[in-house]
Amino acid sequence: MQGRAMSSAPVASEIEVLDLRHFSARQLRPVLEREAELWQDRLRWDYRSSIELLLQYMESRILQGFAALDRGRVCGYTFCVYEGTKAVIGDAFATGHRTMSDADATRAMLVPLLEMLRHAPGVDRVESQLLLFNAGEFADLFTSSEYTIYPRLFLECNIGGMKEAMLANAIVDPLSGVPADLELSLWSSEDYQAAAELIHACYRGHCDTRLNDQYRTLHGSLRFLHNIVRFPGCGVFESNFSWMLRDRRSGALVGMVLCSRVGAGVAHITQLCIAQAYRGRGLGHGLLLRAAQSLLRAGFEAITLTVTEANEPAVRVYERFGFTLRHRFDAMVMESQFKPF
Repeated sequence: MQGRAMSSAPVASEIEVLDLRHFSARQLRPVLEREAELWQDRLRWDYRSSIELLLQYMESRILQGFAALDRGRVCGYTFCVYEGTKAVIGDAFATGHRTMSDADATRAMLVPLLEMLRHAPGVDRVESQLLLFNAGEFADLFTSSEYTIYPRLFLECNIGGMKEAMLANAIVDPLSGVPADLELSLWSSEDYQAAAELIHACYRGHCDTRLNDQYRTLHGSLRFLHNIVRFPGCGVFESNFSWMLRDRRSGALVGMVLCSRVGAGVAHITQLCIAQAYRGRGLGHGLLLRAAQSLLRAGFEAITLTVTEANEPAVRVYERFGFTLRHRFDAMVMESQFKPF
């Protein structure tokens, strides 16, 4: 991406919005540390490792975006990253402004960022999910003909409160009702290719391909999987609680549940999918139960996950399992030219 960020954008009489690359990690750290506190309070998510990685990028002055200043003190930031012709708004957060709410100060940075992306050469797609903000909070910024908003749900299941029932069920294979030609195993590094192929196949024609275009291709699904397993954006991947379901005869992968650790005693389901031909047999519920039982034995108290509100079959599976709504937020997507998938 060769576009040049705007150097300044006056938004309100007492706030300045300047190029993020003018500021050091030291100047930005207090804002990011406050953001990490909110991730913990609102989502039970330990965001500190992601914060440290972001600060390294900021110190290198490689992230394009904006910082908000209140009387010379940094009170907010937003940035985007580029993947070919796609831009992803990675984050937007503000705190502690004297006369503006956190949401208004964040809005003051999003306005020039969206304007920058609108005129960025070669960018034909923009994605953003701002998890800390309520659904509809910035709807007015994203409701032009360019953007589509997809409400998403952040769900939580208190497995600690289900301990007796889960451990009682542990004496019976939670997948005992499926055909005998299926078998379970834990995640292995050898599963990358098969797992990516399953993700790509499961999301063909799915509503989530509009939110995340990586699902549309095998290459993109491999990249998506790599990000889950190798980087801390979705927590620390836990292979000991990630289960794969295979056909015994062919060895083909037909289902999986992937888990990460996101906080003390809290796990996050980063992926749950079942091959089309095997749906309707309770396999998704069974994989969730197997993951929950293994997490419970290891001392975890809760599981969280995100799901698109329009994905009603998945929402029903999670609600029947015991997940409840903790937070509702928006995913925003702009695609200048629809791409078939």
